[in-house]
Amino acid sequence: MFCKILFLCLMSLVSVAQASEAQLLRQDYQSTVDGLKRQYFVYLPAGCDQKAAQKWPVLLFLHGNGERGNGLDELDYTMVHGPLYEAWVQKRDLPFIMVVPQLHMFDMDKLPYIANRSKEDIPKRLTEGVPARPAMFSSDKAIEPAKAVTDISKVPVLLPDGWEKAEQDLLAMLATVQKNYHTDTKRLYISGISYGGFGTWYMASKHPELFAAAAPVVAWGHPDLMPSIAAAKLPLWVIAAGRDSAINKDNFYPGIEKLRQSGHTNVRFSMLEQAEHDAWRQVYEGWDIYGWLLGQGK
Repeated sequence: MFCKILFLCLMSLVSVAQASEAQLLRQDYQSTVDGLKRQYFVYLPAGCDQKAAQKWPVLLFLHGNGERGNGLDELDYTMVHGPLYEAWVQKRDLPFIMVVPQLHMFDMDKLPYIANRSKEDIPKRLTEGVPARPAMFSSDKAIEPAKAVTDISKVPVLLPDGWEKAEQDLLAMLATVQKNYHTDTKRLYISGISYGGFGTWYMASKHPELFAAAAPVVAWGHPDLMPSIAAAKLPLWVIAAGRDSAINKDNFYPGIEKLRQSGHTNVRFSMLEQAEHDAWRQVYEGWDIYGWLLGQGK
């Protein structure tokens, strides 16, 4: 009898220990874009379970163009960059429930950097230790001041076939996670890189009341998106790369100026002058962006 009780106690301790570990889950959903079944990642930090008294902040992360896919066997590409890479692959204790979806391909699989990608490039979570971080992009581009841009009215507000097409899917994912886990509804954040940064601007402008803060990285916001963001006083941290070969850094300024003219003062704007397009590595590898997000609440 004693041995049986001891065994049950040990199994209970093992169960608690397992529950306290970080988890990466795949959540099924049916996309409103094409009606197909897909999946998205839900990352649960260590100590997160449905019975915990703590309410957890939620971070929606939108990946860049190179990580698109079918939301099934290609979903792992979303781990290549960003906070999920930091939390799951680099095993950092980031105190967020993360929602990480994958954008539909929309015929962009013909782009060389997508057509030539390999699943061997997807970082693996190691049993022991963590993998070495890849080197940041090199650049021979000079470090130069931005050029004055006063009018981008003829520039499209969004890039083609972006995250705006998955808007309803994203809202449903957030609602599902908030229903199924012990989340803090006053601390729902959104961040994204490149194409995902443009998606961050879009979602922030369409649903400024939903988010406690937004952090678009290497993606400028069009002035036409700013009125709703300014009206809601949505906290923003906008991060650009000075030697970006993919995004025109000059285009960041009209939108930021529009926010200033609208009286929105809770805006951070950082230009990492030495960085190339993958400035997100520096951003998410540090702690500043996470600390800033956690400091924002509705």
